[in-house]
Amino acid sequence: MCIRRAKEEDAEAIGRILYEVHAVHSAIRPDLFLPGRRKYDEAQVKELIQRTPVLVAEDESAVLGYAVCFLQETEGGSMAAHKTLYLDDLCVDETSRKQGVGHALFAAVEALAREQGCYDLTLNVWEGNDAARAFYDHLGMKPLKTYLEKVL
Repeated sequence: MCIRRAKEEDAEAIGRILYEVHAVHSAIRPDLFLPGRRKYDEAQVKELIQRTPVLVAEDESAVLGYAVCFLQETEGGSMAAHKTLYLDDLCVDETSRKQGVGHALFAAVEALAREQGCYDLTLNVWEGNDAARAFYDHLGMKPLKTYLEKVL
């Protein structure tokens, strides 16, 4: 398995895995996530690949997982100036889970954050996605803030 920057020709495989992660979210929050959809369409995935760090894990025959990252810079105001790498999405194909693919992708994302001189690496996990929360806890992620809602 290798981790590399995504290319436009990876968009279809990434899109397939996007359906899987969306299915997890729609099972947790069907009021917000419509079944059978995905976060980004193929054109949007290609655009992301061109403008922001997108990594893929692949073996000799297929894309096994992906990570989409956004570099964010905070300056001025009451916050100390700093760079953050926001991990927007990390997902492993359901047939490749529990084989170290997610760990390898996360390690590559963390290395990218360090290379970019980032202060921290952040991400969001939907409440109820216990498997993702346990995965990130195991990798040393800690709560930064709590985002609350009241459905009306």
